[in-house]
Amino acid sequence: MNKIELLAPAGDLQKLKFAIHYGADAVYIGGQIFGLRAAARNFTYEQMKEGVEFAHERGKKVFLVMNIIPHNEDLDALEHYIEEIKSIKFDAIILSDPGTLMFIKEHIPEVEVHLSTQANNTNYMSAKFWQSQGVSRVIMARELSMAEIQDTVTKVPDLEFEAFMHGAMCISYSGRCLLSNYMVNKDANRGECKHACRWEYVLMEKKREGEYYPVVEDETGTYFFNAKDLCMIEHVPELIESGLSSLKIEGRMKSLYYVANIVRVYRKAIDEYYKNPEGFKYDPQWLDEIKKASHREFSTGFYYEKPTEEDQHYGTSAYSREYDFLGIVQSYDPETKLATIEQRNKMSVGDNIEIMGPDYVQIDQAIEYMENERGYEIQDAPHAQQIIKMRMQAPVEPYFILRKRKDGRFE
Repeated sequence: MNKIELLAPAGDLQKLKFAIHYGADAVYIGGQIFGLRAAARNFTYEQMKEGVEFAHERGKKVFLVMNIIPHNEDLDALEHYIEEIKSIKFDAIILSDPGTLMFIKEHIPEVEVHLSTQANNTNYMSAKFWQSQGVSRVIMARELSMAEIQDTVTKVPDLEFEAFMHGAMCISYSGRCLLSNYMVNKDANRGECKHACRWEYVLMEKKREGEYYPVVEDETGTYFFNAKDLCMIEHVPELIESGLSSLKIEGRMKSLYYVANIVRVYRKAIDEYYKNPEGFKYDPQWLDEIKKASHREFSTGFYYEKPTEEDQHYGTSAYSREYDFLGIVQSYDPETKLATIEQRNKMSVGDNIEIMGPDYVQIDQAIEYMENERGYEIQDAPHAQQIIKMRMQAPVEPYFILRKRKDGRFE
């Protein structure tokens, strides 16, 4: 049985490495131009080379995102950019624009092409068209139901299909939104989205300037474009059995901790399914783990029915953050039981912490002893990215992550 691909976002080189260590089969990255996440740190040419080499050494794949909808003024730079990156052995290029596809086929004919969700593929005939143009994988529009996905996959069996299973949802049709462009002159389709859909809006009658009315009967106003996040952790078997080739996590703008945590949970669920498809049992703790990363309320998007008012969050656009990301393990000395850690948020002796690692490892302990780089005992580690040593109650490894509940308790 060919296992379905777990595809993770990587906003920079460090996130790429963590995504792969935590179980991603493939990652998607953006260069510093021509991707739809211009505000992400993204990758320089040298970082792209290093990231691809890192992934390939571990049998993993890297897809380059070039899915903006370019204007005439972008095309000279686009052609130059393709020439520049053609020597890097990407496993696929993700794009949405027919002109970009033509450039890719002219300059890098050997590379696979994946059609972005930005291209709004909603039916099997459209998928066949893109296949005839040399596309090897279609990333489904997020407006499709599970039944529509299964029907499309069945009718085009020799084409790969990919779908999002977790992350933020656009209010607009698979991301083709003009709100950001209209409100602040930042084009979402050229990578500069300012997420105007997450802002709070009220109603004003023209002759009553300054008198604002809630759009719904709620004294706090309403975020009526504010979709809940997609989460399909409870439906992994249906996703696998749909015939999809790849399951995608949204989030190149998300933190390193977010990427590692979400990947590890879906990796666990997918692996448990393949161990025993007939006897697979959903573990409610997986959703609890997912909620330990920042998130909005969750829904299943369009998979099972058309979204209703229940799939919007009207009270706030803020994230829920119950955990702090404390630090990253760099090394561990089994003789002294001291781990070298790069700090990310303040921690103190006496804190109850959780240590998570690949393969769904988790260790709960209190911080009993820390020392600074000079070997002096300390009670607090308050400085951003300071290097400390901490005594561990169980062995740890590089890439393990420290976190704690904001209320200080173990779950």
